[in-house]
Amino acid sequence: QVQLVESGGGLVQAGGSLRISCTASISIFSFTSMGWYRQAPGNQRELVARITISESTDYADSVKGRFTISRDSAKNTVYLQMTSLEPEDTAVYYCNGARLVSTMATRTYWGQGTQVTVSS
Repeated sequence: QVQLVESGGGLVQAGGSLRISCTASISIFSFTSMGWYRQAPGNQRELVARITISESTDYADSVKGRFTISRDSAKNTVYLQMTSLEPEDTAVYYCNGARLVSTMATRTYWGQGTQVTVSS
């Protein structure tokens, strides 16, 4: 069973930094891409950052220059380093992994989420 487990969320003051982690139960190279999404109360879940198997990355405009996604294949872990945090970054952050299960089908996996709260 494929599992994604997030950790590292918490409370931080505006302007501060935080790193959250997502550890997979299988090799992260089993996923065509892995990413971080977030969902604030009353809002839809949105993509924050994504890294592909070829290590290309993309970011939401709102976090470009502040957040960095990276991975450690030896630890089967993907990280999201967040700096210059703003109260608007407050949300539950979810790890996501997309895995090709056939030539035509992709299956998506989600972690349970980790809360990030930025105080003003």
